[in-house]
This record gives sequence, structure tokens and C-alpha cells, in this order.
Amino acid sequence: MSDISAVNSVSATVKDGKVTNANSKNVSAEIKDGKVENANNDKKDKTAPSGYDKDSFLKILVAQMKYQDPMEPTSNTEYISQYATFSQVEQMNNMANAMNLSRASDMVGKTVKVQQVNSETGKTTEAEGVVDFVTYSGNKAYLSINGSNYDVDDVIEVLSDNYANTKEIVDDFKKNMDKLPNTLELVSLGEIEGTVKNLKEYYDSLDDETKNLIGKDYETALKQYANRVTELREAFEGFLNDIDNLPPIENTTLGQHADRIDTLYDKYMNYDWSTKQLVDDERKNSLLAHVNKIDELRGDDPRTLSGK
Repeated sequence: MSDISAVNSVSATVKDGKVTNANSKNVSAEIKDGKVENANNDKKDKTAPSGYDKDSFLKILVAQMKYQDPMEPTSNTEYISQYATFSQVEQMNNMANAMNLSRASDMVGKTVKVQQVNSETGKTTEAEGVVDFVTYSGNKAYLSINGSNYDVDDVIEVLSDNYANTKEIVDDFKKNMDKLPNTLELVSLGEIEGTVKNLKEYYDSLDDETKNLIGKDYETALKQYANRVTELREAFEGFLNDIDNLPPIENTTLGQHADRIDTLYDKYMNYDWSTKQLVDDERKNSLLAHVNKIDELRGDDPRTLSGK
């Protein structure tokens, strides 16, 4: 009995002139009665690739021929048949690799989404971006996205140019919506009225497909903000009209006008700084003059308009 070891990248059993149970990496085997038996993998090599190449297969054939039973040799036809079968499988594998590499090249310039699973933690992560270029290594294609390389096999979505552009519009719209105050009570005219109006006009100009991607939650929130701004604007316009309808200073009296002027003063003082800036100087001066007239009639110290 003799030992054979280190048949590169293959473990196999040669029995009755045929190769069976061919696996991967570093073979140790026994030859008994002209047959290769008890071929096992080296368990220490955990990173060995599965399958075998043409050179490995030829080594198996050489081992098979060398240790076959001389009394019952395998025919040349059978050897050729085994080799031909392997060559067909190898050609199919090469064709599959070529198609995979070609598929990767077609992704350059397109937006893709990749998904990776951490083998140690089991955590799944996703990345999305435009494929800048493709690199090849060991019959594998790697996509460069945002400065990082990803295996082409990890691609789960390839977005069309139109969809990618639409998604960019959607993400930008949501980002601007998320900048608005968390509650309607914090909405003020001076700070966000223009923003809300622009968002509303922009949303109304979008097609149905884009609106569907934005979603109903954002649509509902936008309507609430728009209604709140309209409500504040109407109240503010009423405040300005009330100032315009104040009587001439010389005709102002405590009995007829004090409560009305005090109410207008309180409204102005309760506005936030940005809303106060919407009141023009002419109206501010008129309101202040009437407030000081009431203070004079009461004998109080004159009040001021903060934010004037």
C-alpha cells in the first residue's frame, strides 16, 4: 500500500477506472488494488474554493491511469469521454463568467442598489449610487460606487435613468419638508410662508407617479402647513386693515378707542420677530402714535414697539 498526497485543488476517488467524488484542495489518499480510495479534504484549509480546473482534472486522470488495475485497464475512449464532459462544463462556466462581466460593464453610469450581509454579525447593509467604473479581479467584477467597491453579485436593483431622476426629486422634496417646524403651532409667516408656498406649487406641478413615490403622509402634512399659513396670512391682513382704520390721532379717545388700540398693540407684541418685519414702517408708526396717545390720556409712561 502506498500514499499519495497534494494532488492540487482536488480530492477524489478513482474506482473501477472512473473518477468519483471530486472535491476541492489538497488530497491525501490510499491506493489499494490499483484504485484510489478514501480521498479526504484537508479540514485545515477552510478557504479552499469549490470545484476544480482543467489542470486539476488532468492530474486526476494521470493518477487514475497510473494506479489503475493492470488486469482491467480503463479504455482510452472512457478517458476521452470524461475529459470531453469536463471541457463542456468548463466552457459553460467561462461563458457564464463572461456574461457576468458584460452585465457589470452595462451598469456603468447607472444608479444601482447593493445589499451586503456581514458574515460575522449577520447584519444587512444597503448602499445606493451611480456606478462610476468597473474593476475585474479573478473572473469577478466589482462596481465602484461613491468611492467604494461592491461585488456585482450584491446588486439587487438597477434603476432606469428616469426612475433615478424621479427618486432624486422625491428625496429632495422630502428633505425640504422635513426642515419645516415639527408642529403647526410653531409655523410663522415671516420664516416659512414662502417655503410652504413654493413647496405647494412644486408639488402641484409633479406628475402622479412622482406624487405616489412621495406618499400620502407628506401630501397630508403639506396641506396642513399650507392651511396654517393661509390662516395666519388672513389674520395678519386683518391686523393691517385694523391699523389702517384707526381714527386720526386728534380724534382718538379713551372711551371709544382704548380697548381697540390695546388689542392691536398686544397682537403686534405677540408676533415673532420675523412676522413683525412684515409690518411696514408707515403702519408701525401709526400704531405707535395711537398707543402713545392712549398712554398720554391715561397718564401712563409711553410704550414702545419692540422689533420696530
